[in-house]
Amino acid sequence: MSKKIAGAALMAIVLAMIVGRFTVKADEFTKEDLERWQNEYMSVVEKGRALWVSPELGTNGVACAQCHPNAANTHPETYPKFQQQLGRVIALRDMINWCILNPLEGPTLALDSAEMIALEAYILFERRGVELAPGKH
Repeated sequence: MSKKIAGAALMAIVLAMIVGRFTVKADEFTKEDLERWQNEYMSVVEKGRALWVSPELGTNGVACAQCHPNAANTHPETYPKFQQQLGRVIALRDMINWCILNPLEGPTLALDSAEMIALEAYILFERRGVELAPGKH
């Protein structure tokens, strides 16, 4: 009986190794996949930049870029953090909406809207390579 159990255990191990090999391959991407995904990402970054420099987010002719050229002084790597203007810990998208509502005098964006994602992508792209520092001021 113990030989049958040992044989079954060995078969289970071999089967697990074979199945394990196949699941690793599911994480492999082709050069074309990576290029397509990078192009998709950059198209969203470009949409974010277009919104950033445009006064269309507000009603008073002000654009994000007037206070933050090239997303300067936005420090997305420090969010979430306590933000004095809102009196609580917030995410970057909350600060974007605060700026749209107040300095730009525009309507806030849905947090999952294409525009919000584009703005976040642009801000983060401009700060690429900067070390994450959540909560830092």
